[in-house]
Amino acid sequence: MTTALIDADILLYQSMSYAEQEINWYDNVWTLYADLDEAKNIFNAQIIKIKAKLKTDDIVCCLTDRGSNFRKSIYPSYKSNRKSTRKPSGFSAFIDWVETAYPSLTMKSLEADDVMGIEATRPENIGKCIVVSSDKDLKTVPCKLYRPMQDELLDITTQQADAFFLQQCLMGDQTDGYGGCKGVGEKTAAKILGSRPTWELVEQAYLKAGMTTEDALVQARLARILRWEDYDHIKKEIKLWTPTKHTKNT
Repeated sequence: MTTALIDADILLYQSMSYAEQEINWYDNVWTLYADLDEAKNIFNAQIIKIKAKLKTDDIVCCLTDRGSNFRKSIYPSYKSNRKSTRKPSGFSAFIDWVETAYPSLTMKSLEADDVMGIEATRPENIGKCIVVSSDKDLKTVPCKLYRPMQDELLDITTQQADAFFLQQCLMGDQTDGYGGCKGVGEKTAAKILGSRPTWELVEQAYLKAGMTTEDALVQARLARILRWEDYDHIKKEIKLWTPTKHTKNT
């Protein structure tokens, strides 16, 4: 049976946000409240919908570690632009519920994207998993990817995943607080990489923009959604991405 690796972070946030309501008690006094039961019902409905779409009952809810994030040790301002963004009321309790109500997986210092990327590329899981996430970052992982918001099912090859990863290295991700190569957007990144994307082209673009190859490497390590080979499964440690002969010349 196919296993659906679900980006539970997105579903949690959406469900809890929909369940949050405003109350105007009197005059200018307002409060927020959230009905956790309503959030659970919304979450359950989305899970049922995903199961039906993918024709599977085997799911794993992948979650971001609430303790630490390895990318912040590489780049302290990673996602610092989100500090002022308030989580919906009851969000922490909602996570606790999901972890008990559904098969779930969290890995120390990793985000849900990384958990899905690692599990989808685990050798014995190849061809047996579908990643479920609307986040475009998952296009950097060779896998079967279902994007619920777009209602599209993609079969991403290693070549396609590597090419999109190099594009992300150039573009950065403003929503995650890292800018990539100065002045490079989606169209420029595609033009720089052409039909034969290589790491050398990424480095050259950074140097041309007055930046350094070290800047390029830092941005790449932020953009890299971990795969099975990017994690030491014995020591439980991340292997920071480093360009290899393959990534340089493919």
